[in-house]
Amino acid sequence: MTDSSMVIDFGKIPFDVDFHPSRPLVAAGLITGDLLLYGYAADSQPQRVLEVHAHDESCRTLRFINDGHAIVTGSPDCSILSTDVETGSAIARLENSHGAAVNRIINLTESTIASGDDAGCIKVWDTRQRTCCTSFNAHEEYISDMTFASDSMRLLATSGDGTLSVCNLRSSKVQTRSEFSEDELLSVVIMKNGRKVICGTQTGTLLLYSWGFFKDCSDRFVDLTPNYIDTLLKLDEDRVITGSESGLISLVGILPNRIIQPIAEHSEYPVERLAFSHDKKFLGSISHDHTLKLWDMDDLLQGSSNTAKSHSAIADSDSDGEDEMDMDDSLPKASKGTKIKCSSKGEGLSNANNFFADL
Repeated sequence: MTDSSMVIDFGKIPFDVDFHPSRPLVAAGLITGDLLLYGYAADSQPQRVLEVHAHDESCRTLRFINDGHAIVTGSPDCSILSTDVETGSAIARLENSHGAAVNRIINLTESTIASGDDAGCIKVWDTRQRTCCTSFNAHEEYISDMTFASDSMRLLATSGDGTLSVCNLRSSKVQTRSEFSEDELLSVVIMKNGRKVICGTQTGTLLLYSWGFFKDCSDRFVDLTPNYIDTLLKLDEDRVITGSESGLISLVGILPNRIIQPIAEHSEYPVERLAFSHDKKFLGSISHDHTLKLWDMDDLLQGSSNTAKSHSAIADSDSDGEDEMDMDDSLPKASKGTKIKCSSKGEGLSNANNFFADL
């Protein structure tokens, strides 16, 4: 397990990290509401190139959009802000984007993003038309993570209410939702060429769902860790990188389920998020120790290639290849989640159609 990394000390807790889609730039959102942008290179200390006080409350989530020309950030103050990467100036701010704290933002297509809030609502935004396209009341608790299956236009979300939802962007409907899990679901990735959905949980178990059969998980990986798995980052179709509450970053094989090896230890504090640089040369991890660490992927993966098996060699016990979605209109009730960052509730959605409107 390697300890070599470039370290950026923010002095405050970071909540999210994202890399520019084509340039050596990395952005972080802090508990103070600040948005920071750093340039990095392999042989030098990262340099801060931008600092913006984006929100009055924490900057809980962020993503580069529009080919990296802008960054959108979301906050418990219910606002979403678009910031110009070159100048740091505000392109637009939507004060009441959600009725509750904005917890996650992800990219969908070149011109759409999705945002999820603490009340279980997901919204899809068109960044060119500057409008809210559709919204889904998918969950009873906070949206912890989301991922997008572009080939089928399905948006998958995990929640503190212990369920996984599948939202159909073509029909603008919540297509299905899993049975209630006793765990809060904290993270989600799609693997095995779209045939498997992997969810990280509060108790450290990985839940595996077969595509099209989302009511109940098809497999559980229980031996990974007893700690929260706050973040999952897909390396390839067979391997995922996990970040846990213990600060450990591990490389994990899926079907067969195995811990390939621990690859890094950020600190003794929880790993909040993981992200790849645009060229996958660096892995970025943020933690409650106030730092962003940039790990060289070549160093991290040394020794793991021997244990990785090719996709074609892995037998999958589940019935796959089914295109049908598991449909059920009766959505289950769920217990209240507990792992919610401090937030203030917003008031209404008065400006929901003015997203990205010129200031």
